[in-house]
Amino acid sequence: MPVHVCALKDRSWLLSLAARVTLVCAAFSAALSASPACAQSAAAWGFGASGQLGNGANLSRSTPVQVSGLTSGVNSIAAGSFFGMAIQDGAAFAWGANGNGQVGNGTQTNVNAPVQVAGLTSGVTAIAGGNNHSLAIRNGGAFAWGQNSLGQLGDGTITLRTTPVPVTGLTSGVTAIAGGGNHSLAIRNGAALAWGLNNFGQLGDGTNNNSATPLPVSGLSSGVTAIFGGGFHSLAIQNGAVRAWGNNQFGQLGDGTTNASTTPVTVAGLTSGVTAIAGGVQHSLAILNGDVYAWGANTLGQLGTGSASGSSTPIRVLDLPVNLIAVAATNASSFALSSDGSLWVWGSNSQGQLGLGDTNNRTTPTQVFAPPGFMFTSIDGDAFSSHVVATLVPGPSAAGVLMVAGAMMLRRRVRDSKTKGE
Repeated sequence: MPVHVCALKDRSWLLSLAARVTLVCAAFSAALSASPACAQSAAAWGFGASGQLGNGANLSRSTPVQVSGLTSGVNSIAAGSFFGMAIQDGAAFAWGANGNGQVGNGTQTNVNAPVQVAGLTSGVTAIAGGNNHSLAIRNGGAFAWGQNSLGQLGDGTITLRTTPVPVTGLTSGVTAIAGGGNHSLAIRNGAALAWGLNNFGQLGDGTNNNSATPLPVSGLSSGVTAIFGGGFHSLAIQNGAVRAWGNNQFGQLGDGTTNASTTPVTVAGLTSGVTAIAGGVQHSLAILNGDVYAWGANTLGQLGTGSASGSSTPIRVLDLPVNLIAVAATNASSFALSSDGSLWVWGSNSQGQLGLGDTNNRTTPTQVFAPPGFMFTSIDGDAFSSHVVATLVPGPSAAGVLMVAGAMMLRRRVRDSKTKGE
């Protein structure tokens, strides 16, 4: 689930920093002191041929554009494969590709601007997009709709649904959901569950058998605080440690091997203190102590190391500011959001999904700017293709964001120099 800058409670270190960079950072202090219920809008960029940018067109964009109608009251956003989702004032909306009913409006016709998801008009607290299916939490219960040929909706059938149906057994106590390639995950009362396709063991139950209803993930019966579904692998945070299972062809499980696993393994070096996870089809990301770590495939620079060499264990991504709070990914691109509202991107950019105004790949982090007068508060990527959705709030100018981000980069470099004894 995306982490929001405006929801952060402890901003004292950032406000202290702002005091040292005078007038521009005073604007940041005001922005970050806003109510957690700040008025958020939604933006999107990248591949847009199916209307997944939600701006009323079917065109790709290499810089952020406003999602039509979502100019305030946006609580959360999510990206599925060629479609987008949002919660606005407690109601679920979706747009983009709809050939499998994943928009949830009772049709199978693509839409290039947000429409309300049938039946989810209030009480929605979380949303997630998979390959061709969608998920939501409403009043503590899980709902799903879209493609269901592999049981990914979890309703005990393999029947396609163009409107939401309850997920079997998950009628209360659900706190998080995630959509994988053709599988789904949830957290209920601190335990992880999974259902759908299981050809690489991505359900984590010790088998390769598909399931049309939720199954407990082996070893994750308590202490689970976050989940993520990749193309054919899954991630979770349990008691601060990253656990991974499923496909591992490119080292995306992070255990130092390329062996698939039908039960969770612990990601090397990420055994405590991890606060966020994400990934694409062949790579994974995590945040530990405000730093971003990446592992898996790197053919398009998605690990941010400056090379094309992959890694089966986590590598810290350099040249980022301190206090990163959220990560996201498209198929082969990576994104990191700092608590100062700055957004950093790297990897594949063939459809402009990095938001930099061009289509050139980046092998190291580069800052992307929000539209003038705004700053980013959350981010999510289409982990199976190449578009991005984000929330924004009114904030300092691009120059202001750049100045504070620069100060934070300096702070990181001073810290790293002390660590190395330089």
